[in-house]
Amino acid sequence: MKIVDSQFEQNVLESLLESSKPLPSLLADGLDYLLATPFRYDPLRGGSRFRSNTDPGVFYGAELVRTACAELGYWRWKFLKDAIDLEKIEPVAHTAFRSDVRTLIVDLRKSPFNADADKWLHPKDYSYTQEFSQVARKANIGGIIYQSVRDPHPAWCIALLTPRGFSKLKPRLAMQTWWLAVHQDEVIWRRDSEFLTFSFSTGQKIET
Repeated sequence: MKIVDSQFEQNVLESLLESSKPLPSLLADGLDYLLATPFRYDPLRGGSRFRSNTDPGVFYGAELVRTACAELGYWRWKFLKDAIDLEKIEPVAHTAFRSDVRTLIVDLRKSPFNADADKWLHPKDYSYTQEFSQVARKANIGGIIYQSVRDPHPAWCIALLTPRGFSKLKPRLAMQTWWLAVHQDEVIWRRDSEFLTFSFSTGQKIET
């Protein structure tokens, strides 16, 4: 909206941007873009905890906003550390929302899977978790619950392996806007409306 003069020009620009993106997954047809986006784009180089370079999308969620901040904050900080000549990332708005899930789930916190907790919670080696997610997909498992690796406070995360795991097409209306600033040694989340702050350091600590 900052670079156009009319609604028509904005629509044209958005159409051009949309045409440059990968086609949405057919399984995500009808889903709100907040829910469908993880199933649309290619994975990061090396993949993520439950998604290899060759796997389809994974939607990552968390039990608590604080936990989501810790998990996402780590990846933004890693991007900063890997970037060239980038000292910090100025505050950027992010939307926190809730969604409803209804699918077959495996919980890695429970027996017998918790016997291999060191593999599921490894901070850098995702080979075991990626292999497990591929086995889960073949068994028609829709999601994986696991303990958060980045939040030092006990909390769970979920890796939703299919967009069909959502029970509703849209997230709940109670959304929150959080501002994320990334520094070399710290990630800071702030919600001005309630004066809440989460601070995530390279030592993987969260302060509220």
